[in-house]
Amino acid sequence: MMMIPTLLSERLTLRAPSLGDFEAIAAFRASDRAAFVGGPSTEAQSWQYLAAMIGHWHLRGYGRWIVAETGNEDVALGIVGPLCPVDWPEPEIAWTMFEAGEGEGYAYEATLLARDFAYQTLDWTTAASFVNAANSRSIALAEKLGCHREGSFEHGVFGTMDIWRHPSPEEVLA
Repeated sequence: MMMIPTLLSERLTLRAPSLGDFEAIAAFRASDRAAFVGGPSTEAQSWQYLAAMIGHWHLRGYGRWIVAETGNEDVALGIVGPLCPVDWPEPEIAWTMFEAGEGEGYAYEATLLARDFAYQTLDWTTAASFVNAANSRSIALAEKLGCHREGSFEHGVFGTMDIWRHPSPEEVLA
């Protein structure tokens, strides 16, 4: 069994997903807020989503973390991390924030931690994030992260996804 690392910043803990996160994930995925990530979803689909998050770590050696405030790690605020489903054109750094995690800068801070992990630990030489063109909040976050739009691709479930290229490891780790 793989040990999923924990990442820390002053305010945030990125930790392994667990059964205790199911309720928060299911609530998010059942809502209209999940429209850009394949939702709304049934409870059974949300269960499969959580299982896939955990399984991704074991299959790829990396995956997404649950975002929580340091000192309050039991409350899931969102999901952030490297991801590479079989139908993606390349690995990406993905983010999803639950309603309780919005408006505090958590997505930005958590994505910086995840990107540093991808560059320093996974030795990625480039990173992308895939964003639906109608998702203005994710586009704003990509821009704040220093990403630039680099084209798009057609996904069978999500439709047209814009490719947002992150600054290189040399640019962000300098």
